[in-house]
Amino acid sequence: MGEIRKVIKVKLIVGMIAGNELLFKKAVKHLEKTYGPVDFTSDIMAFDQTSYYEKELGRNLQRQFISFAHLIVPGKLVQIKRHTNELEYKLSKNRQNRTINLDPGYLEYGKLVLATTKDHQHRLYLGQGIFGEVTLRYTNGSFAPWEWTYPDYATTVYIHIFNQIRKLYQKQVKTGVKV
Repeated sequence: MGEIRKVIKVKLIVGMIAGNELLFKKAVKHLEKTYGPVDFTSDIMAFDQTSYYEKELGRNLQRQFISFAHLIVPGKLVQIKRHTNELEYKLSKNRQNRTINLDPGYLEYGKLVLATTKDHQHRLYLGQGIFGEVTLRYTNGSFAPWEWTYPDYATTVYIHIFNQIRKLYQKQVKTGVKV
């Protein structure tokens, strides 16, 4: 029989997509109230690998990633995704169409996991309408994509960001201190 072990805490990340950079600041302010201070903020980048969100969020979309100083238990991802869904609508103008997309996930030594409400053959049901996807794996000293990885997450720019966040995570786990 396998021995049940204590789960190592993981690094909470949130990917944000919006047409207005001010929405990133508003979202971060709300998220910090619940999850504590942000310890990494990526540059703002063009979100141009797909037009999937244009109908809902508009054109000329931007992307930014953040991570949080406080580590979380991976099992909290369902609750976090449900919270970020509520926050998307709270930040929307008319509460019918979103103005920002918030994609929470977590990063740990061997993988980057994203939460989603959409099922697919490579996703596992986590509960309460939320699925989890291992979007990137860590191998040969860097994160790497799978065949199902979103095209933007497979870019060298995004992989560099997640490698940076992983270094923060490693320091936290080794020292037990927020960096």
